[in-house]
Amino acid sequence: MACALATAALVLSGCGLFSGPEEDKTANWSADKLYSEAHVEMDTGAYSQAVKYLKSLQTRFPFGRYAQQALLEECYAQWKDYEPEAAIAACDRFIKQYPNSPHIDYAYYLKGLINFNGDLGFLGKYAGQDPSERDPKALRDSFESLREVTVRFPDSRYTPDSLLRMRYLVNAMAAHEIHVASYYLRRGALIAAVARAKRVVVDFQQTPSTEDALEIMIVAYGQLNLPELRDDAQRVMALNYPNHVPGKFVVVPKAWWKIW
Repeated sequence: MACALATAALVLSGCGLFSGPEEDKTANWSADKLYSEAHVEMDTGAYSQAVKYLKSLQTRFPFGRYAQQALLEECYAQWKDYEPEAAIAACDRFIKQYPNSPHIDYAYYLKGLINFNGDLGFLGKYAGQDPSERDPKALRDSFESLREVTVRFPDSRYTPDSLLRMRYLVNAMAAHEIHVASYYLRRGALIAAVARAKRVVVDFQQTPSTEDALEIMIVAYGQLNLPELRDDAQRVMALNYPNHVPGKFVVVPKAWWKIW
């Protein structure tokens, strides 16, 4: 009996092993059908399936009237499907293949949005992560894409929002430098803290982080026993922030017995 069951199992598994590939239900679909079904999937939130239809459309009908639009909508669908790297790659393909498209401003704008949200992913999206605590590369990339919109397409419908996001990104990048400078200050890496703070004062003038940068410089120069540089930073602080209240940033002395 056991031998018979084993033989039957082998036969069944063999059938699965040698069966042909799963039938592609879209094999005979027209470009119109692929495009419309992709939209149906996107409308229901099935972005992964929509991407498959859009990719298939581009492969089968690369010179058809839907090819350009399919690639642009793939960018959006990949983003909504929490695949930012694939979405950015699709944006780059669109920009390279269709540089004169009337929708090229949207491609840059969408690329900026994707990097604006960074690599938060499905769960991180709801975690309320402070952008200043993330790797600033995505922030810089987002800024560059959005700036492309504002410079090349000043009359674009996406320009006003791009400008608002660029201002936010400048503040976020400055805040990131303060976040790092504060970490160095707490660790007693005073020269590194000053370097980061000076970057804010030089590169991100008139952002809310400038006041924090000056205080870090004052504290660090004082600890480094550089009174002239400390006094210079204090004069700049008094001139620009007369109501500044010190004490936000301090050097945490490291205990002699700690080796980490």
